[in-house]
Amino acid sequence: MNRRNFIKHSGLFAATSSLAFVSQSCSPPIKEDMLPSEKGKTTRSQSTFVGIPGEKKIKIIETNANFEREPLIRPFGFKGGAMKEIWQTAALLGSENGHRKFGICTQNVLWSDPAIFEVHSESAGNALMYNITTRALQMIEGETFSNPVQLQENILDELWEYGKKITGNPDLKETFILNALVGIDNAAWLLYCAENGIKNFDDMVPMAYRPCLSNHHHKVACIPLMAYNIPIQEIKDTVDAGYFFMKIKIGQAGTQEEMVEKDMKRLSEIHAAIGNACTSYTESGKLPYYFDANGRYEKKETMLRFLDHAKKIGAFDQIAIIEEPFAEEKMYDVSDMGVRIVSDETAHTDKHALERIKLGYSAIALKPIAKTMSMSMKVAQLAYDNHIPCFCADLTVNPILVEWNKIVASRLEAFPGIKGGLGLVESNGHQNYANWNQMLTYNPTADRSWAKVNNGTFGLNADYFAESGGIFEQSSHYAAWFPTSK
Repeated sequence: MNRRNFIKHSGLFAATSSLAFVSQSCSPPIKEDMLPSEKGKTTRSQSTFVGIPGEKKIKIIETNANFEREPLIRPFGFKGGAMKEIWQTAALLGSENGHRKFGICTQNVLWSDPAIFEVHSESAGNALMYNITTRALQMIEGETFSNPVQLQENILDELWEYGKKITGNPDLKETFILNALVGIDNAAWLLYCAENGIKNFDDMVPMAYRPCLSNHHHKVACIPLMAYNIPIQEIKDTVDAGYFFMKIKIGQAGTQEEMVEKDMKRLSEIHAAIGNACTSYTESGKLPYYFDANGRYEKKETMLRFLDHAKKIGAFDQIAIIEEPFAEEKMYDVSDMGVRIVSDETAHTDKHALERIKLGYSAIALKPIAKTMSMSMKVAQLAYDNHIPCFCADLTVNPILVEWNKIVASRLEAFPGIKGGLGLVESNGHQNYANWNQMLTYNPTADRSWAKVNNGTFGLNADYFAESGGIFEQSSHYAAWFPTSK
């Protein structure tokens, strides 16, 4: 796609408008020096690392993008809103040396910036994010880069300003931009590997980030998601199928009083249904609960009321983590809440992750499939240097991106409180996509054992690590979107 066509294309879319889980205070000092220095007025970090010795300069001479819309089984509710479909996009990068690689992206406007979701139709919000993708491709066509981290840093600030203009939102979340860049970033990593003769993920990881990604777990727990409207019987069935680390959405729609009443009622119903279920993966033998509020709680007192209710019904000791209880602007110290508080959306970049660590957040949900592999490596290393555990959360992504998420989860430190030295990765696409079985056929390695859940875990053998979970294989479904020029 040439620049003239990009400008035309972009204009079109711009117009479419008690257990071991309980957190402990971090005894090691926060290592602010681990955060790379900043330049000028940028609100994010600049990297000082080089990728691999002798890495090649790569000139991008071809770019392209495409998308399709995937319907959901039922409206997917969180952050007080609900999605009915999810756009799957793909971005192509072609190099001067003849390599062509594409990366896949699952867009999620509601997750990345609910303010955009609220003021636009669902399709218009998705179109705006896709416009960011096409604009980024326009910016990098004809450019030369050494590694994907540097490529992203070169365009992120300018792209963020562009996003603020086309959305009309001066407070646009940086995660909205990063979500739009996932496909491009994945394509850049694949192109980088092709140009430098890299054939596996371990060699792909830059030296600066290898300490945090040095494990090879033989199992990774698969975390299902229980949204607001998932029936209790379906939750019980999920547990009966062997899933044991349960993610439960809280922060339901309504006023703060209505919200906490609904959340407490939902907790009571779920705990009554599965609270006595057994698992061999915790010391107590009970299921760990993972609550995600997506920033809906406005005050600590309201969240403490929810936790008091959990104590009252005997569920508190099963709470492994609570993710994003408060909105980004609520800079509460959470070190005194008695549970492990997790940063997700608020950890846009490594700089933001450091801010949350200072506030007592004691785990970080990484999302290579939502904030790019490049940014996630930065955040993971910062967390590692500050003794903060990480795991990989989902964005209701397609089966190929599940593997991109799992490849990181399998290499992180084992999560505290879980027996057996497991990594953690959330995957809920099978619960939400109407065409999930068809989408599985788009994944070239869908029939491999590592791509299938067995008793709540992904089993990862030597072949998995030797073949990097299949992430280097290009899907024929998406390849058909980018035929070679005649």
